[in-house]
Amino acid sequence: MRDYIIITDSTTDLPASYAIENNLVVIPMKFSMDGKEYSNYLDEREMTNKEFYENERNSKIAKTAQLTMFEIEDVYRKYLDQGLDILAIGFSSGLSGTFNSMRLAKEELEEEYKDAKIVIIDSLCASLGEGLFVYYAVENKKKGLSLTDNEKNLLELRPHLCHWFTVLNLETLRRGGRVSNVAAFVADTLNIKPVLHVDDDGHLIAMRKTIGRKRSLLALVDKLEETIDRTEPQMIMIGHGDCLDDAKFVAEEVKKRVEVKDVLINCIGPVIGAHSGPGTLALFFVGSKR
Repeated sequence: MRDYIIITDSTTDLPASYAIENNLVVIPMKFSMDGKEYSNYLDEREMTNKEFYENERNSKIAKTAQLTMFEIEDVYRKYLDQGLDILAIGFSSGLSGTFNSMRLAKEELEEEYKDAKIVIIDSLCASLGEGLFVYYAVENKKKGLSLTDNEKNLLELRPHLCHWFTVLNLETLRRGGRVSNVAAFVADTLNIKPVLHVDDDGHLIAMRKTIGRKRSLLALVDKLEETIDRTEPQMIMIGHGDCLDDAKFVAEEVKKRVEVKDVLINCIGPVIGAHSGPGTLALFFVGSKR
């Protein structure tokens, strides 16, 4: 049986150290700011997350671009040439065209590498939700699951990967066309903090409104407590848009309410941050349903 490599993209927002320790291949997505293009490497080599969010707070607007099939082909080919099969996990097709580029790359390369197996999975996830999905793929491989069995396990898991998040204000979502000008103005005037999630189709959905930041953070933990799978303690992931203290607050609240295996906190990178903005706080876990 051929060995396989796990490949994903940088919207996983996982720590660079995790990718290195687990032989995870991460394709950097791109963003631009002030007319200059950057690659979103997990190690922040071209722009740090701190710099990115400071720029956003200073009203600099970032734009993002999906990966092309040619960029993906180049990465896949490197590992196919080493005799490895591929398990590739992509950013939600409900939020980006990157997964379609993965599909086109797979179709092109399968004609050339007829003995290889290329499995691509639409995570229907974003940020550390995608990161959590990749985490389970890595854990499955460590347990010795074959490529086929790993794919089967991940597809069964996917409808249970919960994404709950809130934003500090709606300005970035407004600029991206995800909320109206009126809704953003009213929310900011009344200090309304929306609670949102990613649905079964990988789309961003507003679920409820809270008044004030602290209530919005506690609402995320409420959702976790209501729906988390308690079969065994699990890995919880928390992403933040340069608001580490809020992330730590949420982590402590989670630990008070449920037994956890571990909590991973990491900054939301520029590709996701370009659409969510500074102060975004997101909570990811496995639950009874999304």
